[in-house]
Formats: sequence, structure tokens, C-alpha cells
Amino acid sequence: MRKAGIGMAGSAVLVLGALGVTTGLGPADLGGERPAAVAAAAGPAAPLATVPPVLPAPAAASAGVTTRPATSATSTTTSTPKPTSSRTARTTTARTGRDPSSGMPCSISGDGACVSLSAKRAWLVQDGEVVRSAPITSGRPGERTPTGTFHVTWKDADHRSSQFDDAPMPWSVFFNGGIAFHTGSLSRQSAGCIHLSDAVARQFFRTLAVGDTVVVVK
Repeated sequence: MRKAGIGMAGSAVLVLGALGVTTGLGPADLGGERPAAVAAAAGPAAPLATVPPVLPAPAAASAGVTTRPATSATSTTTSTPKPTSSRTARTTTARTGRDPSSGMPCSISGDGACVSLSAKRAWLVQDGEVVRSAPITSGRPGERTPTGTFHVTWKDADHRSSQFDDAPMPWSVFFNGGIAFHTGSLSRQSAGCIHLSDAVARQFFRTLAVGDTVVVVK
């Protein structure tokens, strides 16, 4: 029995010896810490990989990228309203006071007419300038022509008086109720209208328009 135990121990020594030859370890190294020679044979440990930190992506502006501002899908267009056409009656301004250039006793800008009852004269004005001065006759006593500032209200080239037995009043230009410029006698007074010669009455009719100023002074 003793020989058998020694034989088994010797076999174990031989096996361990073989292992020592293969790995470079002696019997004394088995079961102990790793010797320095083994560590050197294994080589230095690989260093840990260094991972660079992940930085945030640069802004678009720093990368040279220009971004366009967001625009609305619809645009607002300011349109200028179109002017509307309308027919406006002509208006003129007038004031009493003599016009020294023409002897007219009133001043009218634009188109209109001036009448002096005492001078027995009428002036036709266009664009502020006198274009005609002519003699007149006016209302007789009891039917005097009223004084004041008026405006042409209507015209009738072939008017007849409903008040005086259908009497003809050619080229009538009405400016104060039934008072008008028209063709009439220059040798007798009227019932309130301003009588003109036929040629002058035609010119007054053609020149004056509704809204024009008529000034009658004493």
C-alpha cells in the first residue's frame, strides 16, 4: 500500500512538472500569485480607449447658413381706391367791391355775372375775367329787380311767361325764382327780369351754367 501511494504521488509530480514546462511555472508557483515573469510575458495591458465628448451641433448661423424669416402663405396688398367720377355743378365766389380794371362793381372768381341797376349795365365773367359788358333794363317801380348774391338755377332757350300772357322770354337764364336774364326791350323796363339785347342774351345763355354766381347791386 505504501508503494502504491508513493507511485500515485510521483505520477502527480510528473503531471505537474509537465504543466510547469508548458507554462513556465515551477511546482512552487502553483496556487500562488502570478509571478512578474508571467506578467511580463503576457505583455502590457492595453490602455482604455478615450472617447471624445459629444459636442452640440453648431448653430446654423455660425456655419454660414442664412435662414429666411418665415412668411405667411397669404400676403396683404393695400390697394388705392379708384377715384369715382361725379358731375358737380360749377361754383364761383363773389364779393361786392368795384373791379377797377373793368369798372364792374363786384368781384367774381370763376364764371358768373354782375349787374348794376343804377348803371344799367351787366358784366359777363369767365375764369374771373370780364368777357362782355352790355346795357340792360331792369324792373319798373313796384316790380324792382331784387339785389343780392344768387346762383343760376336753370335755363330755357325758348321760355314763355306763364304769368304774363305767354310772353316770349328767349334765352332765359334764371337766377332768383322767376327773375332771369333774357332777350327783351332796352327802351322800357321789365317786370323784374334783366333785359339784354338778343346777341348778348345768347352769349349769357351759352356761357353761364347752373351754379354760377350772379351778383346784383344797386
